[in-house]
Amino acid sequence: MLPRASSRFSPSERAGAAVIDRLSSAYGRLLAGLALAGCVILFAMMLIIVLDVALRNLAVPGLPRGLAWSNEVSELMLYLITLCVAPWLLRQGQHIRVDIVLRAIPPRLAWFLEWLGDAIALACCLVFAWFGAQAAWSSYASGAVNIKTLVTPEWWALAPLPAVFVLLALEMVFRLVRLYHAERGPRADAVSAG
Repeated sequence: MLPRASSRFSPSERAGAAVIDRLSSAYGRLLAGLALAGCVILFAMMLIIVLDVALRNLAVPGLPRGLAWSNEVSELMLYLITLCVAPWLLRQGQHIRVDIVLRAIPPRLAWFLEWLGDAIALACCLVFAWFGAQAAWSSYASGAVNIKTLVTPEWWALAPLPAVFVLLALEMVFRLVRLYHAERGPRADAVSAG
């Protein structure tokens, strides 16, 4: 939530902050939905693994001895879980963060370094989104396939990558806006030092 009553900002800036708050809130709900989708995928993966182990160890007439495709599908599901929850984890401040130096230096310098780190992360997310989109498109255009137990188009696995990095980039923009409107010091959220 951005501060609205701060004397540091003009009425038009506070009105803009209200719009950003609404967009950020809607975006947060989208990310929560993706995190829930990650939970559903995790549950489905668990069911597949349990079924595979049960079928390998219990001879059931008319059923195969295990699911030949379960390892391959589980690998893809782990990847999708990571992609679904990464933007939500960033928003919640649950990403990996080393902030011991930020707590030891002057607050204004720490604020600047927070801003610089977020700006660099934004640039990285945009680069990964761009190259991920190129890789997915190239795979689609060439008709490349993954041949394991299942034969699937390669772009199916590549397509979510640029979308998730765009979501991560959007969250970095929201983080920069929140940091701009916050006190000049290191973030109070997502700290590892007390």
